[in-house]
Amino acid sequence: MTRAGTTFHNIVEGLRHRAARPAVFGVVLMAVGLSACTEASQRVDAIAREGAKGVVTETIATRFPQVPKQLITPFTDCIIDNSDAAEIRVFAKSAVIGVDDTTVATVRTVLARPETVRCLSQNSLGLTGTLG
Repeated sequence: MTRAGTTFHNIVEGLRHRAARPAVFGVVLMAVGLSACTEASQRVDAIAREGAKGVVTETIATRFPQVPKQLITPFTDCIIDNSDAAEIRVFAKSAVIGVDDTTVATVRTVLARPETVRCLSQNSLGLTGTLG
């Protein structure tokens, strides 16, 4: 009887572990999927930001004449680095339809952020007062 009881117990334990396997497998699969999704999302964001640089550069060069030519690239980099996803979408749209008042307003908004000002001061030799 002990032998039968042990066998029955082992069978029940085996079933419990087998029943848990799909759940564990599902959790592992979900974690791998989220990781892949995050990586893909980061790649898409990087591509969008790279594409937006041209629009921001054009905006700075044409709508912000007080920015010295040699500082356009640092300004562009700081604006892109401190833009959120919605702002990057504005820049991406502007790449298709052209720079407009919305583009300029978005650049001004990003430029006004303390993080952007800090970035500019670190990357443009302390000439952050060039925007007035």
